[in-house]
Amino acid sequence: MKKLMLKLSAVILIAFSSSCSDSKERYVDLSTGKGIEIVKDEKTGLMVNKETGEPLYIYVDTQKNDTIYAKTGKVINGHVILDGNKKYIFDEDQSASVKYNDNDYKRKVENDGDVKIKSGDQKIKIDGETGEKKVKND
Repeated sequence: MKKLMLKLSAVILIAFSSSCSDSKERYVDLSTGKGIEIVKDEKTGLMVNKETGEPLYIYVDTQKNDTIYAKTGKVINGHVILDGNKKYIFDEDQSASVKYNDNDYKRKVENDGDVKIKSGDQKIKIDGETGEKKVKND
């Protein structure tokens, strides 16, 4: 199942980057699908959107057809998955769980495919095998 998701995400990524409406831009922010200019933030050392100053998570270099993990600059082709919320995430280690934290949003994908999401006061659990979804509001 996980290999299928990786292959599917690679196909989606290629189609996504080639059909982007801002295809004249060299870089595409994978979370928004928009063409951007990127610069390195002098204080944090992270790659950011030049226009907004927002840090990037994953972006695509359309000239090299590479997907890049912005925190490290590592090329992560084939290691991007589309989660249950239709957000692209980097599967840092396929044999371990993947965690992503962004302010009050947290997401954890277990190695068995289970997904746990906390967004504000809401907690969501998704079973990786059945797709069963449980939502709890605090």
